[in-house]
Amino acid sequence: MSSSDRHFGIPGDGRCLFRSVVHGACLRVGKPSPSESQQKELADELRSKVADEFVKRRADTEWFLEGDFDTYVTQIRQPHIWGGEPELLMCSHVLQMPITVYMLNKNSNAFKVIAEYGQEYGKEDPIRVLYHGYGHYDALQIPLSRTPSKLSKGR
Repeated sequence: MSSSDRHFGIPGDGRCLFRSVVHGACLRVGKPSPSESQQKELADELRSKVADEFVKRRADTEWFLEGDFDTYVTQIRQPHIWGGEPELLMCSHVLQMPITVYMLNKNSNAFKVIAEYGQEYGKEDPIRVLYHGYGHYDALQIPLSRTPSKLSKGR
């Protein structure tokens, strides 16, 4: 990992996905990094909008959610429930911004793209989140001038 990469540690409080996304959204539109309390408030607001987006897109999303749709949506509204891929997809729709998820390849010390959401909202300068592989997400900022050699697109 390069010193020009900025990895923002996000609290593991069940909101980490939503906190990481709102942190990245703020950076993307040129706002300063939110304070922890602002981040929590914005994350809870985004979570609520994501749940509403599931309901709005029920016909398109019901088939890929585990279990009963209404139970899933009720649970995802709870602040301690973890978000995952379905929530990242809905975040991209709510914010109308692309989101790219990375993991760190420990062998090459490079970031690897593992998922992209919201490509219909553009491909440039996505919200970037770092997935650690055990249910935790952090915010990630990679300078636009970054050389592709450190960013792997392989899946």
